[in-house]
Amino acid sequence: MKSKVIALALFVFTAGTVALYPLYQSNATTLTNTPLITPLPHQAAKVEVVFVLDTTGSMSDLIQAAKEKIWSIASNMASAQQAPEIRMGLVAYRDRGDAYVTRVVDLSSDLDSMYATLMDFQAAGGGDGPESVNQALHEAVHNVSWSQDPNVYRVVFLVGDAPPHMDYQDDVKYPHSLSVAHKRGIVVNTIQCGKNSYTGKKWQHIAQLGNGRYFQVEQAGSAVAIATPFDKKLAELSRKLDDTRLYYGSPEDKKKQRKKIAATEKLHAAASLESRARRATFNASKSGKVNLTGKGDLVDDVINGGADLSAIDRDQLPEPLQEMSVDEQEAMITETAARRNDLQGRIRELADQRSAYLKTEVDKLGGAKDSLDTKIYRAVRDQAGKLGLRYDAEVPAY
Repeated sequence: MKSKVIALALFVFTAGTVALYPLYQSNATTLTNTPLITPLPHQAAKVEVVFVLDTTGSMSDLIQAAKEKIWSIASNMASAQQAPEIRMGLVAYRDRGDAYVTRVVDLSSDLDSMYATLMDFQAAGGGDGPESVNQALHEAVHNVSWSQDPNVYRVVFLVGDAPPHMDYQDDVKYPHSLSVAHKRGIVVNTIQCGKNSYTGKKWQHIAQLGNGRYFQVEQAGSAVAIATPFDKKLAELSRKLDDTRLYYGSPEDKKKQRKKIAATEKLHAAASLESRARRATFNASKSGKVNLTGKGDLVDDVINGGADLSAIDRDQLPEPLQEMSVDEQEAMITETAARRNDLQGRIRELADQRSAYLKTEVDKLGGAKDSLDTKIYRAVRDQAGKLGLRYDAEVPAY
């Protein structure tokens, strides 16, 4: 059985290598210019990003934009030559007296679960001007599981339209939190929504202390939101790709896996067609593989030699495989792996067509240099570049 599995793994690897060979050729001349600080060959490059998001009543349009654009932001971060692992987190904030002051979603490579939580956020509360920005930044720095590796690009994007309350006596003021962020290698960028001049001054000061950038966008976020003829098919293929996951493991493992499946089903049921198309593009990328399968995917583990079907207890296998012989299990794994490989190829092909379509449409509008997409991408490209991550595209994916 092992020889058959090895053969399958070699087939999948060879197919992937042939498909990516032109990309390797096109990058051959640029690899000699790789920055000095680069992850070691056995280490995966990593990007950790936390969005600190004002969720008060005036931020409704921006929150909706975040729900629509989070997958293209992830794809842009994943587009570095090193195909980094992407971990995302979220700190939603309002103010004292509202339904909540802060809610923290910890950093995770399971972007589906993070997105499922983001979908639940609605704009409400606020109204008195300043918000609990100080507490939100404190929690983003102290209550999130940032990695300790100095070569990881760690970044916060503070997004809001109102200044921090500086009159709360029991608050940790933002200069202190930003000092700690600096020591931990966390860059803090600020995105001001709207044109409140006092907010602008505070946001610029926060970005300066956070070694980051300050951006100002329209109240709705100025994000590029264009539907394409490819979105529906990409969303359909994305669901089919999700169906190739076959989870195994202990009862505790399966509990976590069911949570991920529930998050996936939630976004298929409630997320927009365009958002699901963007997710498909991300999941078909090398960086998106971790989000697609999570931990305990039998197909991936068997192909890569991380699991031996004959050594797994039947009650730990996926239910469809529990009553099968080992040969039947192997046949199902082989068929599922081939189907997954085919779906990923079709998604990449459609994603390229979608990207070309969007470029044409954006060019018709005169470009998108002032869009939220472009400003975030350029900040990531420049800041992550200092840690050896190479982003060659001049404009982001939308």
